[in-house]
Amino acid sequence: MAKRSFLISGVDKRLLIKDSLKTMPDLTRRRFIAGGASLGALTLLTGCDVVDSSSAEEMLKTVSKFNDAVQAFIFNPDALAPTFPESAITKPFPFNAYYDLDDAPDVDGDDWKLEVRGLVDNKKSWTLPELYKLPQFTQITRHICVEGWSAIGSWTGTPLRDFLKLVGADTRAKYVWFQCADKDGYNSPLDMRTALHPQTQMTFKYAGEVLPRAYGFPMKIRVPTKLGFKNPKYVVSMEVTNDYKGGYWEDQGYNSFSGS
Repeated sequence: MAKRSFLISGVDKRLLIKDSLKTMPDLTRRRFIAGGASLGALTLLTGCDVVDSSSAEEMLKTVSKFNDAVQAFIFNPDALAPTFPESAITKPFPFNAYYDLDDAPDVDGDDWKLEVRGLVDNKKSWTLPELYKLPQFTQITRHICVEGWSAIGSWTGTPLRDFLKLVGADTRAKYVWFQCADKDGYNSPLDMRTALHPQTQMTFKYAGEVLPRAYGFPMKIRVPTKLGFKNPKYVVSMEVTNDYKGGYWEDQGYNSFSGS
């Protein structure tokens, strides 16, 4: 996610949201209004592409400033993000970061190990071959960027909740905190309810192939119920904790929950 101004031309945001509210069932409309009535929230609720808004920049700032407590309260851990057929996959799926692809971490998969820390029974480090042996599933879901664009991709990996169970994580803890191989020490917290969501995934493949460098090799965390910056790539460790440790974008004012 680049640090730049992003503005999409198109229809007036107020009319877009007003018309969308008319089509929502009562419960969805109440949740949308309670969540802040932003274009980003609308995108997460509907799965629609964000392609038109005369005030996208202002609205995208609004979604970043949602109140965490409100969003956590209205978050339904059983509600699934929309899934799509293979024909809907965005080609090519865009590279997205605050740096160029040439500057992306170039991780040696042979030497890489996933460190597991914090409130877990088994703190062993996991190699890629060990992780690849775990049961894996494929999801075709939409990545939604706080900058206002979205793309659909095919992601294969192990449900994070299954791995947390495997290592004996204390799922009463508040967060799973991820650290990444980025040179700036990228890190990001995930609330436990979202970590246990059935679609939250430890991703090892894209489009049926080993996850490429552009998308986070050797492992990313795919969270289709969250905005894109809550999907950490190049993950090197995870920690189960009750302490809020902040995150790369969260420490710059972005909302930590940032989801539906």
